[in-house]
Amino acid sequence: MSADTRILNVDLGVRSYPIYIGSGLLGDAEIYRRHIPGERVMVVTNETVGPLYLKQVLAALGDYQVETVVLPDGEKYKTLETWQRIFDGLLERRFDRQCTVLALGGGVVGDIAGFAAACYQRGVHFIQVPTTLLAQVDSSVGGKTGVNHPLGKNMIGAFYQPRCVIADTDSLNTLDDRQLSAGLAEVIKYGLISDLPFFEWLESNIERLLSREPEALIYAIERSCQDKADVVAADELEAGKRALLNLGHTFGHAIETGVGYGEWLHGEAVAAGVCMAGELSRRLGWLSAEKLYRIVELVSKANLPTVPPENIGRSQFLELMAVDKKVVSGKLRLVLMQGLGQSVITGDFDTAELQNTLDEYGR
Repeated sequence: MSADTRILNVDLGVRSYPIYIGSGLLGDAEIYRRHIPGERVMVVTNETVGPLYLKQVLAALGDYQVETVVLPDGEKYKTLETWQRIFDGLLERRFDRQCTVLALGGGVVGDIAGFAAACYQRGVHFIQVPTTLLAQVDSSVGGKTGVNHPLGKNMIGAFYQPRCVIADTDSLNTLDDRQLSAGLAEVIKYGLISDLPFFEWLESNIERLLSREPEALIYAIERSCQDKADVVAADELEAGKRALLNLGHTFGHAIETGVGYGEWLHGEAVAAGVCMAGELSRRLGWLSAEKLYRIVELVSKANLPTVPPENIGRSQFLELMAVDKKVVSGKLRLVLMQGLGQSVITGDFDTAELQNTLDEYGR
């Protein structure tokens, strides 16, 4: 492990774990040895990431008995049927409760593999090795795992923390531009939730991130992970404050479900959702037009959509948003903004203004 490797801690008592961020970590046998307690490892990857990085990881796991499961690539495969394939691999090869499931890939692989690890023999060891920017800054951290249902995104799953997260920034070199931008949506989100200085840094450095400057990427990943780790440590099971991390997601999940999983990338849907949350916040008098402009401008500079797709009508939006994990006793709650870096969870908003917000986009 290089001296330049950054190590953050997600403080959850006995479930605490480190996040390693740096270059050359995929093949670092020392890190794996620190966090794999048994002898057997099941590496779960997909058809895109496997050919790129599986050989490197297997070489670093040379001291272990390793098997692999290769899943199809894409959000549309984040299903119970795909999840079942991991159990088939574990059972056919007779893995016991001391095994480790290692997720090598983006957010879909991490979510499915983590959910399988949570359920197999009622819980086995789990390691996250995220290879996309979105997974490195968001989905690999915090223990949310699960799969989609045709009626709602991420509605089936479990909270299950990994033993560690290994974020090798070298893997971003093979990420296409669209996926890189999708990851930046979650990065921007952290600034808007509670970190105004980070949002301002992003306004000045978004071009450096799009150009994949290593120093800028490492800083953005570390800052994002620290922001998320702080929230997760305060509210691991999303009883309150953690729901702030869903800024843009209620709108975004409705977009993903409405257009069909995989048509819009998760980060693209979140980006449009953040702008929609900003527009509603402006209509409620909570956010100035100037601050909303800054949000939309940054999202646009990150090469992300700022408006939802045209083929989702207002009634469908409202129907899909009603199937949201933040709905309590039938009442929709949203994460909205009272300023840049000042987000709140609330069900106390004028529903007419929500409809007006949807109408703003031609619904």
